[in-house]
Amino acid sequence: MKLVFLGSPSPATPTLRALVDAGHEVVGVVTQPDKRRGRGAKMIATPVAQVARELAIPVWNSLDEVKNCGAELGVVVAYGKLIPQALLDIVPMINVHFSLLPQWRGAAPVERALLAGDEETGVCIMGLEVGLDTGPIFAQRTTRIDEKSSLELLNELAHLGAQLCIDVLSTSPLPDPKPQLGDATYAAKLTSQDFILEPDVDSESLARIVRLGRAFTYINGQRTRIHEVSLRPDMVGQPGTVTYNQGLQFHTSAGSLMVMVLQSEGSRRLESGDWWRGVRLTEPIRWGSQTLNVG
Repeated sequence: MKLVFLGSPSPATPTLRALVDAGHEVVGVVTQPDKRRGRGAKMIATPVAQVARELAIPVWNSLDEVKNCGAELGVVVAYGKLIPQALLDIVPMINVHFSLLPQWRGAAPVERALLAGDEETGVCIMGLEVGLDTGPIFAQRTTRIDEKSSLELLNELAHLGAQLCIDVLSTSPLPDPKPQLGDATYAAKLTSQDFILEPDVDSESLARIVRLGRAFTYINGQRTRIHEVSLRPDMVGQPGTVTYNQGLQFHTSAGSLMVMVLQSEGSRRLESGDWWRGVRLTEPIRWGSQTLNVG
């Protein structure tokens, strides 16, 4: 089939590669423009653009290129912008979405499913509409979340979605899609507030935040990244305090976190034992944004 592909970040690249490997003709790729990144402020292409150039596929930064590209169908994976109806009238499109729709429509479905404590998530192939992830479903596949990090989960879903997309396109004509059923939930874009750890939150919820990969808190007012933790429901302490007893413990409103790897601002990642031996803190040691007011 003659296709046009729309996507930008790394999780979109397995589907692009799978389409080419399956013998589909990808006439062009629409992706976000190159951006300046890093210390040298070099112009860096999106991961999708890099893969497209590797595969000798034309790269476009404008949807206008799609109108006359001759594609029979568009395949969209994390493109980052809504597609106008006028374009969908010319080139119908399907979307690879990383949730079990209608759950977690929107920008951050993987992270929101993890934060909510969902037991499973998945990927859907849906018909694209102007509405936010409202289209009918061609196929879906599920996976358990378990203790996976958001990065591990997203990588798994990216590859599941790629294979599912190929399965759907292997049927000609495409199978009849089914409408989404059930109440919708929305996956708002993450902000810095979603990554902060506070002692008035239960330890299980905090551990899920750490699995997002950008968790931080304050220890006696010093900003600190938290990289790895485990749950210690058997350890009890005053919420908001830090103790060291067979490991570094953050006490919360419900349970305690054993912190294994952390990173003070301006420093490198350290095992908690090495961090504890080298840190200079005034007792009592407390954690959370409340400590910003400690004199």
